Amino acid sequence: MLTTTCDLAHGVLSARPATPLRAPLAAGLHWLDTPTNPALLYVPDRLPYRPAPLLVALHGANGVPGDMLALLRPAAAPHGALVLAPASEQCTWDTVTGGRFGKDAVGLEHAMATVFDHFHVDADRIAISGFSDGASYALGVGLANGDLFTRILAYSPGQVPPVRRHGRPTIFVSHGRHDVVQPIARTSHRIVPALEDDGYHVDFIEHTLGHQVPDTVVTASAELLG
Repeated sequence: MLTTTCDLAHGVLSARPATPLRAPLAAGLHWLDTPTNPALLYVPDRLPYRPAPLLVALHGANGVPGDMLALLRPAAAPHGALVLAPASEQCTWDTVTGGRFGKDAVGLEHAMATVFDHFHVDADRIAISGFSDGASYALGVGLANGDLFTRILAYSPGQVPPVRRHGRPTIFVSHGRHDVVQPIARTSHRIVPALEDDGYHVDFIEHTLGHQVPDTVVTASAELLG
């Protein structure tokens, strides 16, 4: 049973790993239908014998799912991780534009339920990640569903949407010192200490670039999937 409208309005998802009812999808890329925009799923060539990790990857403003797959797939593949990349309905995510969860949360809920319907997913290795606005959305959804997502990977976030927090996911944040889109002094330099003050474990990497994610940062964050 999927989440109620009231729950989704607070970013709370109900999709959870379970015994798959359908055959696994073949290796490669698959578009998954949702009530809003479709989501792109990457299935690695070799899934692990044990349940697979799942990485949800949220694009930045004006981005597309393929952006996140290009960024994360090389680092996720060695871990046998499934990578789910939803698309926002508008140019960016609903809490960023409207201040509340809406159709993007609905799409994410249905896409994750589809993945759980086809694959054995390791409940202890489900991460949500994002870049820029996608990182902000990942922090909001991840903190609201810390009993589902064990890790949050936020690359250059701009804010933390206000949510009722559940669970204690570990958090990875990276940000460029020369970021002029989401200046670090106004964003991660405030976000990280606030999360730590609230008792979350945060790994923070401050790199020398701008509004981008170096390959070394992606590799370091992907180790958390192992």
